[in-house]
Formats: sequence, structure tokens, C-alpha cells
Amino acid sequence: MKFMKSHRCYDAIPTSCKLVIFDTTLQVKKAFYALVANGLRAAPLWDSKLQRFVGMLTITDFINILHCYYKSPMVQMYELESHKIETWRGDSLRNVYLQYSNNFLISISPEASLFEAIYSLLRYKIHRLPVIDPESGNVLHILTHKRILKFLHIFGKKLPKPAFTKRPIQELGIGTFRNIATVQQTASLYDALSIFVERRVSALPVVDEQGKVVALYSRFDVINLAAQKTYNNLDMTMQEAVEKRICCVEGVIKCYPYETLEIILDRIVKAEVHRLVLVDRADVVKGIISLSDLLQAMVLTPAGIDALLS
Repeated sequence: MKFMKSHRCYDAIPTSCKLVIFDTTLQVKKAFYALVANGLRAAPLWDSKLQRFVGMLTITDFINILHCYYKSPMVQMYELESHKIETWRGDSLRNVYLQYSNNFLISISPEASLFEAIYSLLRYKIHRLPVIDPESGNVLHILTHKRILKFLHIFGKKLPKPAFTKRPIQELGIGTFRNIATVQQTASLYDALSIFVERRVSALPVVDEQGKVVALYSRFDVINLAAQKTYNNLDMTMQEAVEKRICCVEGVIKCYPYETLEIILDRIVKAEVHRLVLVDRADVVKGIISLSDLLQAMVLTPAGIDALLS
């Protein structure tokens, strides 16, 4: 906690990184193609009329567009073909689909502490936090859970580790252990999109009839439908969808209830994934340990704050 309060957001910005910004007049379809081409998950939105940043276009938006307008493989989604970002934003469902807070982009100053950044990410349940220079108004970087946890893992090694990091993960109650969102490998891809929308989860363990995890399908996998131009066939099974993935596959990185928090932290950072699937010895899904869970436990809980419940 003290470590994060004593370091600024600027400290976590890499010396070199890729940043793409979309004008709201850009076609939604082209914007998603650009995300894929650049290997990105989100981009800030610039409104040239208002002369300010107004939001973020994310993979969640792509999922919601597909879920909202998909009918069948025989019916083309003209909304995806014709909508500009600004017209999609003007949709009556915009407050559900785009990251807004009173029509303003949720952002943070480079001089703000990393503690504040973690609180904002977890409090607003967002995965991308733009760091904006208050003087120039320019976006300097997009902070993520992964970037912050990696920063803590690398530069916090010299600090004494809290005693609770030696305790088993399930004993600490870190993660989700009830009502886990999963999808059967025989279910359709559209079924998976429905779970993403309704449960607001970032990834789904794909399980067989015995409940054993056979794959992990994340929101980022959905954006690859744009690259493959297969988003007009959401009737395919999850098994087919997993087999069709061609790049950026996160894979299933597992953990066990008896493993300590220290081991979990080390594994998730080294694997550079966004979550671990907690399984029993038969590989049956028993829980999900996310980056949000770990940051809450490591940084906010010691400060007496539970942003995940607020």
C-alpha cells in the first residue's frame, strides 16, 4: 500500500509504447480492424467538434454490437458496416456500452499515485485508465491492471513481503469461488457473447461435460473475429471458435487452492495473463483469480477499502 502511494502513474509508463487514438467520425468497423492490426484492446476517442477526449472504444463495445445486432449467418449486420463511432455513441444504449462517467472520460493525471490509479480501475470496473497530461490534454499512456501489477512485482521485490502472501489462496478468499461463469464447449459462440454481456466477465473457461477446463476464451479472442471476418457466423460451437483462433491466444494458466498467494502472483506476472483458473486435481473449475482480485488484496484491502464491492 505504501509502495503504491509513494509512486506516481508516470513511474509506471514505459519508455516506449504504442498508442492509437480514434476520431469519433471513424467507422466502427475500421476502428476494430485497427485495434486488431495494432494488437491493442482499446483506444481513446477524440471528438474533433468538442476538442476533447470523450471515451474509450474497447473490445466490450465490439462484443455488445455483435450481441445486439446478430441474427443469423444469413443476415448481414449492416449496423457494424455503416455505423460511425459517433452514431454508435448516440445509440440509446450508449451508457451501457461505452465507458462514460457523466459523459466524461475516466482518466488520471501522471502525477497521481498508483494507489489512486488502482482505486479508479477497480471502483469504476474498467480495464483501461488513460493517463492524461493536465496541461497539454494529451494521452500519455493507458494504464492497466497488468502493467501496475508487473510494476509492483518488479520494483517491490526489495520490500519485505507481507506475511499473508505465504498463506493458501483459497484460505485468503482471494478470487471468485461461487457461481463461476463458464461455457460448455458444445455451446454456441453467441451463447458465450451473451454471458460476456450479462455477467460482465473478461474471460470464460470452456468446459467439457465433466466440468473440466479445456480452454479459455477471452474478450480479446472476440476481437479476432474482426481480423478473420468471421463475425457473421456466431452459431459456431465454442470448440470450433477455440480451434479457429490464429493469434494472441492466452491459454489456460491454472492454479490450485493450496498454492500460496506468493506463488500465484509470481505465476500470473511471468505468464503475462489476466487471470488464473483455479481447479481441483481433476481439472474441474473451482474458481477464477483475476488481476483485480490480486490488486484489491495486495493494495486496497490493507488500506481498509473494498473497491470491488462499491
